[in-house]
Amino acid sequence: MRLEGKVALVTGGGSGIGEGIVRRFAAEGAIVYLGDVDVQSGQAIAAETGARFLSLDVSSSADWARIATDIGASHGQLDILVNNAGVISSQAIDAIEEAAWARVMAVNVTGPMLGCRTAIRMVQAAAAPRALSIINVASTTSFLGLANDVAYTASKHAILGLTRSAAAHCARERLPVRINTLHPGTTLTAILQGHIDENPAMRAVFDGMSPMGRMAAPSEEAAVALFLASDESSYCTGAAFVADGGLTAMHPTM
Repeated sequence: MRLEGKVALVTGGGSGIGEGIVRRFAAEGAIVYLGDVDVQSGQAIAAETGARFLSLDVSSSADWARIATDIGASHGQLDILVNNAGVISSQAIDAIEEAAWARVMAVNVTGPMLGCRTAIRMVQAAAAPRALSIINVASTTSFLGLANDVAYTASKHAILGLTRSAAAHCARERLPVRINTLHPGTTLTAILQGHIDENPAMRAVFDGMSPMGRMAAPSEEAAVALFLASDESSYCTGAAFVADGGLTAMHPTM
């Protein structure tokens, strides 16, 4: 029960790594709010885990204002925010469409910015502020270029800058706020499982992307998020936590 009584919001919590984080946080005693645009999936996961579903488009400042009002009225502030929601474009630099670029940036960069700003302002407004941990879920593409998705790669690089700037500001202002990034490697989510179901040979491709020779389970990424959410990470801020099976550590060999 490492999060007992803490109030957490996980965006994109209706599937994949976000779902894994919702499940682990709920099991560790947190009061979990699950934000997602997928109402059906979000409500189903919330019902299974005891989380509270919130319809949330992370790119909408109006949605964030509503959530701040609702959660603030019940709990004063958040103790944990996981900015996990994200989208891809699957378009390389010579094919990227402006609308696709704008959508990826809106969800993957503006969304976490709005989330950070909202949660930090809740702390600033609290009569008796509690410590806040923000976890921005990035990717190994924060360090490496994904040739077939320029928007996604750029957005995940941007998350590092957002996190470092916001973390430095909060530390300098002596706010009880720490902000870190989580960089998952290839993880067996429902999306990848769908590709494997269509073409079983893809499992070997996905497994071979890390030196460990296998994909991560969502629960393994959630375990790192748990450390960052808990009081055990009290001296960690502005840092990048990589859980990728060694993907970014190994240079290609012959």
